[in-house]
Amino acid sequence: MRHVADAGGRLAPRARRGLANLARIRGDFPTALAAIPSLGWEGRHHRVLAHIHFPHGDIDRAATAFETARTEAEEHNAPGERAIAQTLLALVTAFTDPVRADDELTLAHQLLDQLDQRATVLYARVAALVRDAGTDRDVTHRATVLRTEATTAGLPWILPLLETALAFHHAVRGAHDDLTATLGRLREATANGDFAYYVNIAAAMGDLPQPAGPAVQWLDSEAAVRTRWRALVTARQQHLHA
Repeated sequence: MRHVADAGGRLAPRARRGLANLARIRGDFPTALAAIPSLGWEGRHHRVLAHIHFPHGDIDRAATAFETARTEAEEHNAPGERAIAQTLLALVTAFTDPVRADDELTLAHQLLDQLDQRATVLYARVAALVRDAGTDRDVTHRATVLRTEATTAGLPWILPLLETALAFHHAVRGAHDDLTATLGRLREATANGDFAYYVNIAAAMGDLPQPAGPAVQWLDSEAAVRTRWRALVTARQQHLHA
């Protein structure tokens, strides 16, 4: 990808996006962020930026970037990209506003019904789990079914996000044993180093000690990231108890 990116041809923006995503997946957020100005629409710059904001718990900025990505996709008549951006918008808003997330998911499904995007449909189902986190809407069983389907479909890279969504549910409910089991699966799913930062996020949700593992190069301090994710849990608890 670096060779293609350096060559500057037609596929260079996609290659640069690939490099930025690889850096993000490995937890090198400064490198991923530095690539944004070179991406443009062809490199899906707004979606890449949103993917960087999200792990930091900066949900408002992630949502704004996904909205902008959706608008840009509409302007370029790219229905597949529009559906992806809309689904991811539903996912991030599900952490802060279940009511809005429900509306965003409705639109996402309307867009997805016209396409064949199996992975994005699974993302929508993860978003629904986050929307329902802390409730009695069979979240754990639905996660188990989705875990099996993602594995069978050959989409294991969805599992870290799925387990993180389930960790959010257990943290909101104060189910410490279930959260511990979920963290175990999350460590297994990220054992190769990809998406290892989700372990840090899940631990922060449960107000658990900083886990050992690969160092994450955050854009903010580790403490700031942990505070944001823990605040999302307490906010959901307050919402459910209101």
